[in-house]
Amino acid sequence: MALAEASFTRGNLMRHVSVMSFTASLGLMAVFAVDLIDIIFISMLGQDALAAAAGYASTVMFFASAVNIGLSVAAGALVSRAIGSDNETDAREYATSVVVLSVLIGIALPILALPNVGAILGALGAEGEVAEKAAQYLWIILPTTMVSGLSMTAVAVLRAHGDGSRAMYPALAGGAANGILDPILIFGLGLGLPGAALATVAARIVTLGVALYPAIRRYQAFTYIRPQCLRRDAKAAMQIAIPAVLGTVATPVGTAIVTREMAKYGTDAVAGLAVISRIIPVVFSVVLALSGAIGPIIGQNYGAGQMGRVKEAFFDALTFVGIYVLLAAAILFLLREPIAGLFDATGMTRTLILLFCGPLALASFFNGAIFVANASFNNLGHPGYSTMVNWGRNTLGTWPLAIWAGTVWGAPGVLIGQAAGGIIFAVIAVALGLRVIANPEGEPLPMGFKYQEDRIHTLCNRCGR
Repeated sequence: MALAEASFTRGNLMRHVSVMSFTASLGLMAVFAVDLIDIIFISMLGQDALAAAAGYASTVMFFASAVNIGLSVAAGALVSRAIGSDNETDAREYATSVVVLSVLIGIALPILALPNVGAILGALGAEGEVAEKAAQYLWIILPTTMVSGLSMTAVAVLRAHGDGSRAMYPALAGGAANGILDPILIFGLGLGLPGAALATVAARIVTLGVALYPAIRRYQAFTYIRPQCLRRDAKAAMQIAIPAVLGTVATPVGTAIVTREMAKYGTDAVAGLAVISRIIPVVFSVVLALSGAIGPIIGQNYGAGQMGRVKEAFFDALTFVGIYVLLAAAILFLLREPIAGLFDATGMTRTLILLFCGPLALASFFNGAIFVANASFNNLGHPGYSTMVNWGRNTLGTWPLAIWAGTVWGAPGVLIGQAAGGIIFAVIAVALGLRVIANPEGEPLPMGFKYQEDRIHTLCNRCGR
């Protein structure tokens, strides 16, 4: 079957943005649902040590996931640009090269991490039985890092081809498999925490199968491995993947800063923050999915040389996120009392929930604007900008303002300060995004990782393309 014609280089861009965002958000919600299901079932075992062990293990697994996310961003950017420029060979070889990188890195990470898992958990503060259980959990899951990386890459390739619906199914299938197997393995077979780990492994395998099948069968998205092309593509992929990984790691840093500042105001304040952290992925999953959703739209049109449509897609995405956040914030405001009651919130916990479900939910627009800008950076050859914006947002845009606002308004001030930082860096990100769109071939900032198109073409000739 021939490579699918670029689907985002024509048609209504707002429709493309809406469809890709909603389908991507459903897949993302499935991922969050899996995490929630695991926590619920592990908690039902009635052993605090097991829940704590799962928490420590999740922290370690996050870094492996960050690497896989970075590689999937690279796959999406490279493949979508090749599709937009109607280059069937490049699209397949980029996809193949990133798959090979995912396999190699997915094998290397567990080999390096597992012999040192005790020291890693100790550095995170895990001790005794908790550390032992967390290590047991990781010895089961970490070896499947390669499986997770392959599925993320395959999903990114499907999105690059414009197939948002098929890119959504793998996460839904994996979530369903995990939800079915968790109670069977944890309770039915009495495996406890290892049962939860085995359910996750099975879910990853299901996810991979559902992702690879349409990529291979419908799009013939991969080709034979050619070492000379792999060497060439590896450089291009890592120029995108490394900044993406660094940008992903910035998020938990910002979360840790806010949690640290909120802890100064008591356990009720931390509990309120925890509830809000669980509301955001559910209500604003569409916003969280924006970067991966609109990346292929920007990439295809950039590859086709249609910079007018790139700019239009950028503004349509901002318009879309604005409309969505207004509607979601209005619903949260109307339901703020029942939501607070659902969590039996009192005191400061209730105050923070009501604050978030009131005006503060509108600040999610600015987070969405940053995601839109990041998509333009990653797909227009300046992924280093994403790194700088994400780290700036989660450090300079969080800590000073959270501390200052906290001294003025207490615990609510911490959330207000965090939101204010988001506004500042959203303005910076959008301005940089428009600059990149206006001059995508311009020199990046010193920390940038520029995709050198001319260099790539030179190397293409060497491997016979």
